[in-house]
Amino acid sequence: MSQTETVWIVDDEQSIRWVLERALSRAKMKVTSFDSASKLLKALKSDSPEAIISDIRMPDMDGFELLKSVQQVHPYLPVIIMTAHSDMDSAVSAYEKGAFEYLPKPFDINDVVALAHRACEQYRCSQKKSNVVIDEFSVRLESPEIIGKSPAMQDVFRAIARLSKSSISVLVTGESGTGKELVAKALHTHSPRVDAPYIAINTAAIPKDLLESELFGHEKGAFTGAYALRKGRFEQANKGTLFLDEIGDMSAELQTRLLRVLSEGKFYRVGGHVPVEVDVRVIAATHQDLEKRVEEGLFREDLFHRLNVIRIKIPPLRERGEDIVLLFQQFLKNAAKELQVELKTANREVTDYLQTLPWKGNVRQLDNISRWLMVMATGHEITLDDLPADLKTEATPIETHADWEGELKHHIVQCLGRGETRILDRLTPLFETIALKVALDKTAGRKKEAADLLGWGRNTLTRKMKEFGLS
Repeated sequence: MSQTETVWIVDDEQSIRWVLERALSRAKMKVTSFDSASKLLKALKSDSPEAIISDIRMPDMDGFELLKSVQQVHPYLPVIIMTAHSDMDSAVSAYEKGAFEYLPKPFDINDVVALAHRACEQYRCSQKKSNVVIDEFSVRLESPEIIGKSPAMQDVFRAIARLSKSSISVLVTGESGTGKELVAKALHTHSPRVDAPYIAINTAAIPKDLLESELFGHEKGAFTGAYALRKGRFEQANKGTLFLDEIGDMSAELQTRLLRVLSEGKFYRVGGHVPVEVDVRVIAATHQDLEKRVEEGLFREDLFHRLNVIRIKIPPLRERGEDIVLLFQQFLKNAAKELQVELKTANREVTDYLQTLPWKGNVRQLDNISRWLMVMATGHEITLDDLPADLKTEATPIETHADWEGELKHHIVQCLGRGETRILDRLTPLFETIALKVALDKTAGRKKEAADLLGWGRNTLTRKMKEFGLS
């Protein structure tokens, strides 16, 4: 039997300590908890665990200060930082300081247990092999506009943070309007190339005949109207980052040229005979299925593999649950500041309704709606009546559905009239089955996110799926 794993917890909230102690103890871990960072540091002088789970905000010393102190005496000891702020600032800042992992609240207790096991395992490996170094991230944070509490967006934040020391090529995929360029900018900002140029170009917005010159530049006299030498986007982005949006629409000829510059680091300007060498990190983005376009012969397979070294998938807004409200509130603030008007707030009916919409235009559509409302809404509080007409037709508000409460009442009255008993034994599983199916459909089958929507733990959701025969 392996040695018992030891974990220390520090949080000034007794309820959080109790939950973590109970969960980790059930997982056969030896747990010690502290209500302040100073008490933990004092204990660390005579003993040490294999992992530490620390809150970020505490009265005497915050989690980052504790992390710094721990690293000075135990550089290989993993520290997991808990924070109630589920934005990219928090995720990247945690990695920046050298945290083992970032844990947003509220958390799934099963995820905490798995994370603690992984942290202890890494610590043991670091003790066996002196050359094992815990991943640390040196990142400068300048992209607070990317926010989101949904698990899918947390994965995006982690990917950006883990790529912060790299210049590797990245392929960003997602529907139009999901914020692919924001992710590209964040990847540049948090990379070693941050002080070099960031150049963005939408390859689908430039005519095919002009795109070659736009990317690679041209020599004087290369074609009619070329009155002077012009540097293309690759040269302008030298030592920095080039973001190629809608890469899936690029012509076959330009795909070949792009592959060559990615492979060799050099190219010829249009009409040129002398190669131009560049050092550019390429981040490509598309809303299309590139694998399918490769199968159809519309996109080079070798170029696809060259670009697809690391892929970050941005989820559509309709799959981001509570992020819709978070983004809406942020966009209202941005619009009020930009338009220099008093901030308007939305009532609960509006925020609930917004979460029922399909959001075909994704984040971009929500941003535009927010600006519209800041101008057109008549009062300080935004109501359903203030929404534009086209938005009201995209989903059917729940209050326009059949009177399901009345129908349920009538059904129960009939059951009781027939002398039935224990009717909840039949109705409760039926209700839970319907709610479970809807939640899984909304999250595209992601169990953890569906469990969060229903207010269940993941184990409960898995058990219910088996109980109701859902796969």
